[in-house]
Formats: sequence, structure tokens, C-alpha cells
Amino acid sequence: MPPAFPEIWRLRLTVTPETLAPFEAVFDLYAEAVTMFMEDRTGMSDGDCLWFLEGFSRTPPDRAVVIAGLSAVAAANGIDVPPLEIERVPGIDWVLANLRDFPPISAGRFFVHGSHWRGKPPQGSVAIEIDAGTAFGSGEHATTRGCLLALDMLVRRRRRLRVLDLGAGSGILGIAAAKVWAPKVLCTDIDPPAVRVMAANADNNHVGARVRACVSDGYRNPLVARGAPYDLVFSNILARPLCRFAPDLAAHLAPNGLAVLSGLLERQERRVMACHEAQGLRLKKRILVDGWATLVIGR
Repeated sequence: MPPAFPEIWRLRLTVTPETLAPFEAVFDLYAEAVTMFMEDRTGMSDGDCLWFLEGFSRTPPDRAVVIAGLSAVAAANGIDVPPLEIERVPGIDWVLANLRDFPPISAGRFFVHGSHWRGKPPQGSVAIEIDAGTAFGSGEHATTRGCLLALDMLVRRRRRLRVLDLGAGSGILGIAAAKVWAPKVLCTDIDPPAVRVMAANADNNHVGARVRACVSDGYRNPLVARGAPYDLVFSNILARPLCRFAPDLAAHLAPNGLAVLSGLLERQERRVMACHEAQGLRLKKRILVDGWATLVIGR
């Protein structure tokens, strides 16, 4: 029987803000998932510090091939190649293991905690219990907090009925919307294990009847088109897929609908907004958390 949590390999570079983008492009070629975070996790430097760039792969990466790609990009940009670290991550549920070390997170009216937490949520808060497991999204990351703050702001304005959480991971954003706002939420992810996690999380938060989870590569699943147009779309992914999905977002958004985009660094805002402005969508609100941007857009 294969292990419940197979081993994965992690590639890691420590880079400056100026060299983050070219090296990220190389990691995109050799890793199945790429992430980055500031060495200064307080965010006080506003991104002007060293960054950790990490890529994850389920197959062992070829060090010589990766270094060759990094060297080519470095030569083209007149920069040096930092030391490349490649290590095998043990076959454990490392996301859940890390989650146990995180304290609860507050974002506006939302209070996110793991099942290991035994305290009492603040009075008047909307408590969400999330154990991410094999899916991304425990509430700790700045992009998730930015999206929850955006939802907190929108709840004060008017009720919306149809919500899509695209690339939902643990389903935290769709669950939050179902708890305070929407009677009908569709949560999607390209990863089948993540979809199972989000469905279980919805049930654990007593909104399983209002949240439907399905596997979808972007907007391709027919269920996504069937539920359109959406009054609110969450898309907390990465800058490149946000740009690629801009035409699909515009096609699935209701005339007065809003979208909450995140997963992008502050320096990537201009490129992401240019792609959406080409589809007739305009910036309504921006939220910055620890160098990461959350954009609320609409027509």
C-alpha cells in the first residue's frame, strides 16, 4: 500500500526582491508548485528584504538541469546564482504538523483556528475551524488573510447569492462566505485530495449543505459554467494563472459582481490588473498584508 503522504522534494533559493521573478520562472519549469515568503515575516520591511523561493516536486529534480536553467537566466539578467538547496521532505502530513504550531488568526470578523485549539472565540466573531491537511489554506498566509479582510468589508455592504471559490484549497474562503453571506457556494481545486479536504471542512463548519466542492482545472468543469453568473468570485492562486484566467473570470462574473484576487506580490499588481482591465474590469479596493496584495475588482 502506498504511503498516505508520499515523499516530496523541495528546491530552495534565498534571493533579493529584484531577482525573485527571473528565478521564479525557472522553478516553474521544474517544480509542480512554487511559493515564496519574506525572511522578515513581520512585514515591516514592506518586501525590501531577502526572500525564500521554494519549489515542490513529487519526483526527484535533476540538480544539474535546474542549475543550468538558473545559470542561463542569471546570465541573461546579469545577476549571480545563489546556492541551490534540494532536500527530500519526509512522507508525513507536514502541512498539518506545521498547522499545530500556529496560533488562531483574526481577520476582521473572522476567527480561524485549528481543531487542536481549545480556547473560546472572541465574542461576536465568526469562527472557522480549518485543518488544511493536504490542501493549501489554513488562514495563516497573508493572501488568505487579505481575502478574509476583503470579505469582511463586502459583508457590510450588501448580500450576495452565488459565490465561486476558484482554487479553493482548504475551502476557507468559500466556507467563510457561506457562514455570513451566501446560501450557495461552489469551491473548486485542480487537486482531488484538496477537494476532499474542502468538503470535509465545510461539513465540520456546518455549511456542507451550502458548499459544493468539485475538481476543476480553472473554469473547465461544466459545473462552474452551470452556476454562473457569480456575484462574488474568490481566486487566491498566483499571478500567472490570475492573468491567464482573466477572460474566463469576466465571462462568469455577474454584471454587478465582484472578484477578490490574491496570491500576488505587490510588485505584480500592475501586470495582473492590466490583464483584467483588458476585460473591462476595474480596481475597487486593494489590501496589502506583508507585501502580498489582495485586489477587489468589478465592472
